Amino acid sequence: MSFDGLFTRAITKELSEALRGGRINKIHQPFKNEIVLVIRAGGKNHKLLLSVHPSYARAQLTTETYENPNEPPMFCMLLRKHLEGYILEDIHQVGLERMIVLDVKGRNELGDLSSKQLIIEIMGRHSNIILIDKTRNMILDSIKHVSYALNSHRAILPGQEYKLPPAQNKINPLEATEEDVLRSLDFNAGKMDKQLVEHFAGLSPLLAREIVHEAGVANRNTMPKAFIRHMEKIHTHQYEPSIMNAQGKEMFYLFPMTHISGEVQSFSKISEMLDRFYFGKAERDRVKQQGNDLERLIVNERDKNKKKIDKLQKTLVDAQNAEEYQLFGELLTANLYAVERGMTSVEVINYYDENAGVVTIPLDPQKSPSDNAQRYFTKYQKAKTARKIVQEQIEKANEEVLYFETLIQQMETASIKDIEEIRQELVEEGYIRDRQKNKSKKQVLAKPVLDQYVSSDGTDILVGKNNKQNDYLTNKVASRDDIWLHTKDIPGSHVVIRSKNPSDSTILEAANIASYFSKARSSSSVPVDFTQVRHVKKPNGAKPGFVIYDNQQTVYVTPDENLIIQLKK
Repeated sequence: MSFDGLFTRAITKELSEALRGGRINKIHQPFKNEIVLVIRAGGKNHKLLLSVHPSYARAQLTTETYENPNEPPMFCMLLRKHLEGYILEDIHQVGLERMIVLDVKGRNELGDLSSKQLIIEIMGRHSNIILIDKTRNMILDSIKHVSYALNSHRAILPGQEYKLPPAQNKINPLEATEEDVLRSLDFNAGKMDKQLVEHFAGLSPLLAREIVHEAGVANRNTMPKAFIRHMEKIHTHQYEPSIMNAQGKEMFYLFPMTHISGEVQSFSKISEMLDRFYFGKAERDRVKQQGNDLERLIVNERDKNKKKIDKLQKTLVDAQNAEEYQLFGELLTANLYAVERGMTSVEVINYYDENAGVVTIPLDPQKSPSDNAQRYFTKYQKAKTARKIVQEQIEKANEEVLYFETLIQQMETASIKDIEEIRQELVEEGYIRDRQKNKSKKQVLAKPVLDQYVSSDGTDILVGKNNKQNDYLTNKVASRDDIWLHTKDIPGSHVVIRSKNPSDSTILEAANIASYFSKARSSSSVPVDFTQVRHVKKPNGAKPGFVIYDNQQTVYVTPDENLIIQLKK
């Protein structure tokens, strides 16, 4: 857990410096486990994100934009009633726990001064946001309700007295001396990192491993010194917020970790680093939860068509024998005099091919010679017809596989709103029933919202992240002279540069976006075609999002998530 007590101390200081004395102007709850406070402080608006997501719990300033529901949840309404217009007097941490307290004061609906506390407990799946009447220390409400049946120490319910979580009685590492470190560790027991976490408050296993790594050979001389050096760095706020990428796994902390070998990306602010680290992660998790049934259906449909193709291929192999059936029928007709009922086979000369010599023809002993010949002619006609039909069915099944492969790719980068558009598309295509049959159709008829980017030279770039958006972008929004991009022979998004003659750098940046929102997202040297929109056509009866194009040129790019974040409008 990177978000330990010492990290909480650092982010609390950053929030306090930016927000203390500010006024809470707006409160939103875009998702079940997340609250966004818009606070006016220092002459500008700040967005404070409080998340109690089981995997991504945190508190930070954010520049991300969140779509709010049409009807705010009850907890959001309660926060608006008690906190909107209030002044944020103080932000502090509870000891070295992963708990941040916002002290606010303002006048209630009766005009009387009122003091409240908004407490954020960052504790994994037990994380919570709790609103307290400070004067009475009474819980007004929380984003998650916890009864005594779930927690024997305390209940988090409206009307209950607020109690802190049980104290762990660990040593404050920022006040510890070398003697404290020596007294706490058993050098014969090993597992120094676990011992550090067990005895000192606010330490994560990640930081403990870094201390042990720096100590080298852990002994009574090196361990205390390495511990004190790290605590001094934290105590004096010598931060270099960094994301470490080791073998595809990302971690973050207040400074780079030398025990992690891999790429390191540093930031000037902790919140800036958290925005980058959590970019898309929580969104994809929410999408996975809400679109799980949809993803399962799409994968099943793809797999079903793949199995269908395998069966059709076998049928096609059988149909390849059509010419042989025709040959057998004609040879039997020419040699009826040599065939008698009851024979299981007959050998005749293949006069169509002198080099073939004698041909053995299997016979049905129950049929007459002429019926056997007719049987082969019938099999010939069926096989010839089947070959044509089967080829058509294989082509259609291949189109279905490509369609569902595209949908699977779109699900990987979809937002909550994108999921609903994909669901509606599958309803319109007849794959699933309409869940909103009896509801207002206004949502269905709403225009798709496109992702917007701006290239480094200021050119607008638009992206469709699902088939509805792709069709809307290419056929409705884009001008005929705009530049259209798509990964070559790879499922992906339609991308349009709003320019007749974009610069080479803009084309490469747009190609990077196209490769990022494609099935080749994790690949390198991805081929991306680009051409004018006038050369892009949608065939009659084609699946949503499917187009053909010509007069294209191709560039090769490697998807870069950092670049995508920089270009996002």
